[in-house]
Amino acid sequence: MNSNLDVRPSPIAGTWYASDPRRLRAEIETYLAAAQLPALDGSVMGVITPHAGYRYSGKTAAHAFRAVQGRSIDLVAVVAPMHQFHPETLLTTAHAAYATPLGTLEVDRAGVDAVDAALRESGLRELTAVRHDQEHALEIELPFLQVALDGAFRLLPLMVRSQDPRAAEALGNALARALAGRNALLVASTDLSHFYPQPVAERLDQAMLARIGAFSPEGVLAAEHSGEGYACGAAAVSTVLWAARALGGDQVVLLDHSTSADVTGDTTSVVGYGAAAILKRA
Repeated sequence: MNSNLDVRPSPIAGTWYASDPRRLRAEIETYLAAAQLPALDGSVMGVITPHAGYRYSGKTAAHAFRAVQGRSIDLVAVVAPMHQFHPETLLTTAHAAYATPLGTLEVDRAGVDAVDAALRESGLRELTAVRHDQEHALEIELPFLQVALDGAFRLLPLMVRSQDPRAAEALGNALARALAGRNALLVASTDLSHFYPQPVAERLDQAMLARIGAFSPEGVLAAEHSGEGYACGAAAVSTVLWAARALGGDQVVLLDHSTSADVTGDTTSVVGYGAAAILKRA
């Protein structure tokens, strides 16, 4: 690793997850060991996973990463929402690498440039590169990837503010073009319902998970827009589903669902979390 890289420092280590590398690795390994998966008939080409603090969503997130544990991957594309305001809608990092307590992950600039070029060809605006963003939804997935995967990998980071189905589909198709022929993994980062009583959250979460399980990027955004379901990363999930579809994916298997009440005991206002694997069976 080049020590002169322009590295994005972590704004959330020590709050959203442990800053001590030994404690962080041990915590993630414990979550992974406890995750029990159904039979997965095919190659896992992508996962959908939550992005709350590990105390709340680590158990569910571990089910997604257990599905790829031990795999050797060259490139991981992580697609997340951008929760903070930004005037542009399709974002990436301007930094050359991301830092976590477990080490530095280098950005695959060629992959980012390939996505950008494909977006331009589609007639949409290009990716906007940002510096020193405070976004947790992308970074929170990185330590899990560092522990679960075997060996080093490069990162293709994307953040989406638009809920426009056309933008998500175009980004998904651009991402598929950039990943074609590469030993790559897709990761969509999203939480589900936010701050509803448990029974309402269960209804909203199951509606959204049904669309995800049906491998329907159109349905995910339609549920979000209609209020039938909720996911703060609906566009990120749709982007990854469109990319997976273009790359030959043909099934989504739901792996786990939980809410913050499982940790806090408070069922009056909960956040929902879900995990899923995207498979290519052929």
